[in-house]
Amino acid sequence: MPVGDDSARWATRGRSLKVLLVVHNVTSATRLLDVLPLFDDDFRVQLLATCTESSVFRSGVAELLAGTGVPVLPWEQAVKTPVSLAISASFGGQLPDINGHLAILSHGIGYTKRLAPNTQHPTPNTQHPTAGGGSAEAGGPVFGMSREWLLDEQGDPVADALVLSHPEQYERLRSVCPEAVPTAVLAGDPCWDRMLAARPYRDRFRRALGIRAGQRLVLLNSTWNPESLFGDGGGDDVLPSLLPRLASEFPADEYRFAAVLHPNIWHGHGPGQIRAWLDRARRAGLALIDPLHGWCQALIAADAVIGDHGSVTYYAAALGTPVLLGAAPLTGLAPEAPVHDFVRDAPRLDPALPLRPQVEAVVRDRRPRPEPAEFVSSVPGESATLLRRLFYDALGIPEPDGPALLEPLPLPPYEPPSHTVPLLVLTRLLGAGEVEITRYAGAHPPAHSTGEMHTAVHEDTRETHRLALADVVFRYGEPDDARFGSPELWTTEALTLHPQCALAAYISGPGECTARTRDGELLRIRPDSDPDTDTDTDADADADPAAYASALYAWLAAGKSLDELVTQGLTVRTGALNHRATVTRH
Repeated sequence: MPVGDDSARWATRGRSLKVLLVVHNVTSATRLLDVLPLFDDDFRVQLLATCTESSVFRSGVAELLAGTGVPVLPWEQAVKTPVSLAISASFGGQLPDINGHLAILSHGIGYTKRLAPNTQHPTPNTQHPTAGGGSAEAGGPVFGMSREWLLDEQGDPVADALVLSHPEQYERLRSVCPEAVPTAVLAGDPCWDRMLAARPYRDRFRRALGIRAGQRLVLLNSTWNPESLFGDGGGDDVLPSLLPRLASEFPADEYRFAAVLHPNIWHGHGPGQIRAWLDRARRAGLALIDPLHGWCQALIAADAVIGDHGSVTYYAAALGTPVLLGAAPLTGLAPEAPVHDFVRDAPRLDPALPLRPQVEAVVRDRRPRPEPAEFVSSVPGESATLLRRLFYDALGIPEPDGPALLEPLPLPPYEPPSHTVPLLVLTRLLGAGEVEITRYAGAHPPAHSTGEMHTAVHEDTRETHRLALADVVFRYGEPDDARFGSPELWTTEALTLHPQCALAAYISGPGECTARTRDGELLRIRPDSDPDTDTDTDADADADPAAYASALYAWLAAGKSLDELVTQGLTVRTGALNHRATVTRH
């Protein structure tokens, strides 16, 4: 249902036109999810879905298709079912067998990468190569922009409509495969348009990731294949040595890191394996972004991107975000594609040098190049209108009334950083009630660090042996969590369980910390919301309450008076920001 033998007997609405969504793998499906809303509210259309079963990256496809809630046809049935329109975002599989008008979209930044057809693709027609045609002799065919991919065995175009996002792709198409030129349609990039529409909500996306005032979000982005940032075949295996350095060289209160990995990495190696490889990095605060529903929002939120030659890094440059390339292979890119010029010219991350100065320099010297934004789409904001027009022309029916609209990017769930690795904390007393604090989630602080050092450890740490050495033990939880009794009870138990600990802190909200000292003082630390209390306090300061607890410990460990903090308050400096807090006996 609603197609197949005897479907007319059982379908409640059997006269609808059939639109088939053709999925190669999870990656290509993401672009189909972008355009799915263009058929909303139209009772004349019945959506169907199928998988070509032609990709080695098959994991996750069944779950994704089930999540669409539309009928899923086995490929054998799909190619036997007449449809009015089929839409694919890949050339993979036996697409010429589809029984209906076929529109093919790109699932990235146009067509940029070299990739030879596999044995499950129709035998490529190479009898009439043209100049620049991407033949094997020239370095391999360009996926979606070479005769090997564009033509079937008979030399006819595979697609009835080949969707392009920019005229430069049309010019390349004219050069490599004139036979496919009549199928070309300029219709923009729906993924890019969704990002453009969501840019006003950047601050919300940042808050969803727990980004605090004064923090920078640095995104690690990798496409798939051995030469990518995540890969181990590009000469230097950069990432395994890069991750611990990020935790050791960047202060946790000044930087937040997130990783956007290509779906083929997730589903090629398995989500469980990805999480296992990145376990310590995640416990040190790395956010692992949903490859389907969260990467666009994270890209908009980012202050800088450490990436490679993939589409997401190019999207970042198009948004004007500073980019450092941790991997930059050119051999797999089409030399005529704009992304080739970008990868050739973009600044490189040098793993042999300290990392933080490189990131700070690219952010400070930010000079967005106009080319990435120009070449992503020549019709920004218009893809919904142009694509719906294309689809309904193929269906042979008038478009629905009202404007064509894409789905807005959703606000991701709240995911603040969770530092469950032991934190190394450097402190300096600056004046009356004022403490400078720098926290690192790495195994050691950067060279030439100064200040008094102590260790703050989350009670749920995997490194349980470090709890016996912790100066501060802390945890986050709801104030009424029955498992802990209350913040007051938990702090008492924590000091009993960890006799070497000098201070226990229970953080029960973004601005609420209950702390107990070894001598029994129960204290409540809260951000000072009175702007007249201290003119040196930044108005948007909102430090992690666990940082307040470490500052309190440093003050008391130096032999300073608790009464002074209760009377005058506590000022915590992280980076360039001053955070004012009140300290009250409880």
